[in-house]
Amino acid sequence: MTLKLYYASGACSFVPHSMLEMAGATFEPVAVKLHKGEQYGDEYKALNPRSQVPVLVADDQVITQIVAIITYIDAAFPEAGFIPKEPLARARFVETLAWMNNTVHPTFTHIFMPHKFSDNEAAQAEMKRFGVDSYRKLLAELQGLVQRAHAAGQDWLGGVHCGPLDAYALTLLRWGTIAGINPEDFPELWAHVQRTAQVPAIAKTME
Repeated sequence: MTLKLYYASGACSFVPHSMLEMAGATFEPVAVKLHKGEQYGDEYKALNPRSQVPVLVADDQVITQIVAIITYIDAAFPEAGFIPKEPLARARFVETLAWMNNTVHPTFTHIFMPHKFSDNEAAQAEMKRFGVDSYRKLLAELQGLVQRAHAAGQDWLGGVHCGPLDAYALTLLRWGTIAGINPEDFPELWAHVQRTAQVPAIAKTME
């Protein structure tokens, strides 16, 4: 199997990138420079007409959308145990992943790229202000998930070892700093993210 991952620095593509490193996969990482608009070039749009990262190409098959890519990598590398097999634990994993992707993630998008939702400058400013308040509450909710996992005897959000939920939590908290939110306002989440960053495969991906 040949794998090529199109990623962007600081984007949610950090999650599947980390998974491939944790799985010990052989893959080709291809950086897409969003600030230069490379995602809008004809070559990239031929892969993903939505101009988004990540994109995973597996044996010439193009896979888009982070949830689909995460589930594909889990199936391709079952020995890594990224997603629990037990039905309820698996459902809880997907529940958290979906919330991160369909609620927390787009809330940040309203802060970072309000021009996608309005061409009115005043509306954009209000969107950013309201978004920061909303994002802070979502980070508090994410911290609650960390607290519950630890109270249940789990060191990691997805089970017995570091996985995609932890990499996504790291990404989301980092985005909070871009929005001007102090990570130390969420001490348990901040500590969890710092420990995640020390996992060798995560550290390699960050580097």
